[in-house]
Amino acid sequence: MSTLYRMNPLDRFTNRATTYAKYRPSYPTVAIDQIFARLGVPTSLTVADVGAGTGISARLLAERGAKVWAIEPNAAMRAAATDYPGVTNREGTAEATGLSSQSVDLVTCFQSFHWFEPETSLVEFHRILLPQGRLALIWNDKDLTDPFTAAYRNLICRASHNNPAEGRFSKALSFNTLGNSPLFCNLRQHSFLYRQTVDLETLIGRTQSISYIPLEGDDYEQLVTDLIELYNLYRSCKNTVDLVHTTNLFWADAV
Repeated sequence: MSTLYRMNPLDRFTNRATTYAKYRPSYPTVAIDQIFARLGVPTSLTVADVGAGTGISARLLAERGAKVWAIEPNAAMRAAATDYPGVTNREGTAEATGLSSQSVDLVTCFQSFHWFEPETSLVEFHRILLPQGRLALIWNDKDLTDPFTAAYRNLICRASHNNPAEGRFSKALSFNTLGNSPLFCNLRQHSFLYRQTVDLETLIGRTQSISYIPLEGDDYEQLVTDLIELYNLYRSCKNTVDLVHTTNLFWADAV
């Protein structure tokens, strides 16, 4: 789980950028509220959104009025990010953001921290944070108590041959790295229910955006067949289904 950074994290989404931007889920408003809680007025804050991808999370942060550095190493992902007021897209990695020391109030990692070398990244985040700044790690984790979502996850596991990225556990990763780091303190966790309502096109596109899912061959063809069957089993009268997530937020203060 903590060694996923060895699995080519910088290039693995190059051929997924368009589908990622179009089909990946957003994050609940209440999670963004909590990230900013007690940090001050968002319009006075500077944020580094690290592993920003196509800018889904960076735009949510900028909507609150914050100045956002969207740090992303993959050129295709940066190119797929639409321009948004308050967001500056910048090439960089979690281990070397390129930002000045003590230049940001908040560092966020949405659906990305598991791809970083954890210890080096935490040193870099601490370096760029102002004293008593905040680091927030956020994941949309599949809610396996929901029958459709659990069945969908089983299809992903089968098609990816149980890729270790699908088995990541955000709580363990956060507590084992951020919770044990001498650079951060006061680790807290918040969880929120979040539903992504999808039609069949979005369900397939959402699946194609997963970096460890094949995009051709027998495994892919079988996956699409299985997705259509699963969708038809659970779809509502509006021809949609809900992928149910638990949005897990972990945040801590810089020492």
